[in-house]
Amino acid sequence: MTLFDGVKAAALIFVAAIAQVSVFSEAHVFGAVPDVLLVSLVAFALLRGSVSGAVGGFFAGILVDTASLGTLGLTSLVLTLAGYWIGRYGETTGRDRAHAPFLSVAVVTVLYQIGLLVVHFVLGESAPAGAVVRSLVPAIVLNLVLTAPLYALVRRLLRPVERDELTAEVQLLG
Repeated sequence: MTLFDGVKAAALIFVAAIAQVSVFSEAHVFGAVPDVLLVSLVAFALLRGSVSGAVGGFFAGILVDTASLGTLGLTSLVLTLAGYWIGRYGETTGRDRAHAPFLSVAVVTVLYQIGLLVVHFVLGESAPAGAVVRSLVPAIVLNLVLTAPLYALVRRLLRPVERDELTAEVQLLG
């Protein structure tokens, strides 16, 4: 990844995080909130791989935790894991398939919500599990609606990494 690509990726994650905290967190549709940041992170991780996805997830989570005055590190932990695993999916099987962004967004939406509940539980904080379960299906639908335009935008901004570059990265790391 070149420096210019890194700046574009950071700007993309920054804008998505600020938009999520300031605009979309107040947009309740059918009891759920559309998660522009999560969908953008999934698109970024699919196109760039596991390491970039994990770094993007950590950066996005720190921004969200700082902007929302939440528990610092909570969101970044869950988004780092999400970015890493979706990046691995993109590296191994999913990048060139048309259904990959949609499948990734649906799975990560569920795992993200469950991950936040688990982390809240482990920290001893109150977490409304019933509300999360009730809003899970509308959240998946809203995120799937956002997937096509956001994936197209991210793909236009950041060129996909070639398979050879990913293979070399994976061989160096593992």
